[in-house]
Amino acid sequence: MKLNRTNMIVTVLSVGSIFAALAYTASQLPPAPNQKAPGAQAAAKPVEKTVPAALLPQVGVVVVTGQAYQAEVIGFGEAKPRFELTLSAEVSGKVVEINRQFESGQVIKKGTVLGKINDISYQQALTQAQTDVAQAELDLLEEQREGEQAKAEWLRSGLSGEPASPLVLRTPQLAQAKAALDNAKQALKKAQQDLAYTQITAPFDALIVSRDVQPGSYVQTGTQLGALYSVAEVEVSVPLSEQQWQNLPAFDNATLAKSPWKVSIQSSDGLTQWPGYIERVEQHLTQTSRQRSLIVVVDNPLEQPIDLYPGTFVKTVIAGQAIDNLWQLPSSAISQQGDIWFVDHNGLLAKSAAKVAFEKAGFVYVSPIVIEHTNEPHSMQIVKRPLSNFKVGTKVLAKVEV
Repeated sequence: MKLNRTNMIVTVLSVGSIFAALAYTASQLPPAPNQKAPGAQAAAKPVEKTVPAALLPQVGVVVVTGQAYQAEVIGFGEAKPRFELTLSAEVSGKVVEINRQFESGQVIKKGTVLGKINDISYQQALTQAQTDVAQAELDLLEEQREGEQAKAEWLRSGLSGEPASPLVLRTPQLAQAKAALDNAKQALKKAQQDLAYTQITAPFDALIVSRDVQPGSYVQTGTQLGALYSVAEVEVSVPLSEQQWQNLPAFDNATLAKSPWKVSIQSSDGLTQWPGYIERVEQHLTQTSRQRSLIVVVDNPLEQPIDLYPGTFVKTVIAGQAIDNLWQLPSSAISQQGDIWFVDHNGLLAKSAAKVAFEKAGFVYVSPIVIEHTNEPHSMQIVKRPLSNFKVGTKVLAKVEV
């Protein structure tokens, strides 16, 4: 057993000596003609690897150029009546009659009598006022006659100059009688008006929104009787951003009064449309949105093929002015971060913040991207559907889509 172990050790040492001799001999030989000297690989220029086009990721693009497009401004607002009236009692008394049309949902004409208040005391007041006018007229006539008599007596007295007091010719008494007559006439007008107010009438063509009294109710002056909306027209206040105002012509109220600007009004689901027009523009910014609004009007909203009810939330579509040098892109070309991705002339992905002018019919219209210190062509390849994992500088294969 001891002998075998000694033989094994001698064998291993012999093999090691042979490999050491071979390594030394190889180091002394000159390098082969095609072999580079040690360290030459680090100094050589690395070989650039070219990825075959078939292996590049494909992106769908649209080719765009700057053109002129007519702007379209979209706004939203609530349809409101021009007049919203809380109908109040002008006189006190018991409600003795209510018109059947004085109910919510009814449309009434101007001057329609909606109800009556007990008018006996007001008829009596009118009669008394008429009596007072007649008495004041009589008092004036008597004072005028007495004044003429006083003047005649002064002339017969032979005194010269003016009387020492205006009372001699009864001048103050005549002025007082005239004033009393004027006051009596005004009291008569007041009595006539109060009697007229016992009839509750509609001040304009109106939609009854609510009725707040019943037959037998006792009302005081100022008691709320109901609520009315005018039906001749509704208004939509549309707040716009500064960019949207720039896409519209320079409106002013004097011009709009002569030639209103037509507007298409749509329901929130887009299934119903109503014709409207811009009647005026506001000259102040609202405190909530810090935006300026224009007022769109729809005439006879309850006489349209499909009624436009007050309180309806609507979308307004306003044709603006033509704007030069815009790109027309599908709405999907704008990323969630508001960027436009494009493929440059080297086939690399790049992006830029989108400057949206307006949107229309599924397209978005943006200002062209300005790339400094390059000779980019007038047309650009815009990625139609950018992905969230896109990285700037990625080599891609652009595929033009319609």
